[in-house]
Amino acid sequence: MEHPVVSQSEWLEARRKLLAEEKALSAQRDRVNEARRALPWVKIDKAYVFDTPQGKRTLADLFDGRSQLIVQHFMFGPDWEAGCLGCSFGADHIDGANQHLKHHDVTFVAVSRAPLAKLLAYKKRMGWKFDWVSSAGSDFNFDFNVSFTDADRAKGKVFYNFGEIDSTMDELPGVSVFYKDEQGNVFRTYSSYARGSEEVIGAYMLLDLTPLGRNETGPAGNLTDWVKRHDEYDDAATGASCCA
Repeated sequence: MEHPVVSQSEWLEARRKLLAEEKALSAQRDRVNEARRALPWVKIDKAYVFDTPQGKRTLADLFDGRSQLIVQHFMFGPDWEAGCLGCSFGADHIDGANQHLKHHDVTFVAVSRAPLAKLLAYKKRMGWKFDWVSSAGSDFNFDFNVSFTDADRAKGKVFYNFGEIDSTMDELPGVSVFYKDEQGNVFRTYSSYARGSEEVIGAYMLLDLTPLGRNETGPAGNLTDWVKRHDEYDDAATGASCCA
């Protein structure tokens, strides 16, 4: 890797220039976050029911006594044998943050169309603790534009990320946020798709600090240099066997 090597004073000058850009980005992020919180809400009138380890539960039930709910639209279709690589990578970051979310009146739950038994088996394999429920038999995934019918896919275009895109995928990722008021009314406050929720993936944020960065082309490019499920890395990269 060829790169300029300079004196300490030259490095400090360059670093100060970058610092100004970083501060501007932080200020812009604060403005975007404020605008996100100021978005209008949409009341959820449809009755969505999910399969959970505790039995059938409604969307309102998923709040689990809190007023705010974050849903990860986790790509795991009914006939899939494992969850999406990218969604699994993102899910690896949830358990550490989840205790803090709960203390800030926020419940987190992953939702997928695969049968509950498949979700729980994969959750056990991955060693995750967060709540995961199945929307099988519900319109939830389709209404939130993360699952697509055969008819949609046959056209080669689907409505995703607030617009029509070229795709034949049956599942795509996203995150949605909901609020429940004291009367039990549920509102959709926010949804984000594609790379929109990338900033919550701590491993990416750490890699972005390094000289080589993410050093990948996947998922749009070569999947062999993209992330893997955490139990599929070999000892050449991690220094330990994935199956030990």
